[in-house]
Amino acid sequence: MICYQLVCKKNHSFEGWFRDSAAYDQQEKRGLLVCPTCSSKSVSKAPMAPAVAKRAGLSEAADQARDMQAWVKQVHAHLQANSEYVGEKFPQVARAIHYGDAAERIVHGEASVKEARDLIEEGIPVAPIPGLPRTDS
Repeated sequence: MICYQLVCKKNHSFEGWFRDSAAYDQQEKRGLLVCPTCSSKSVSKAPMAPAVAKRAGLSEAADQARDMQAWVKQVHAHLQANSEYVGEKFPQVARAIHYGDAAERIVHGEASVKEARDLIEEGIPVAPIPGLPRTDS
């Protein structure tokens, strides 16, 4: 997704979100861009400043990556405190729980992408959780 600052012929400024720059070009060429303030169809991109890094040179992407890592750590901590780790037996245990062959409980463990897809196709509610970043390298 890309966000452009747009401006109409009456100088009303507003944001427009597009799949990519080609999507903007197509919509602009077809006259589909409309000012939300005055309904003018004479809309163009406004001059925009380049993205500037925040806080002592850290980019927004680095901030987002750090936030995502913190979220993943919280998810892992929650799983460890509130579910049973079943390791590589996860696909078998999840099936047994789903089909009533094992006690109902929340479990987590390891599964390949194919195993996870197979579980989902069987209607077994599972969700992949990203791994924690390594700290030993």
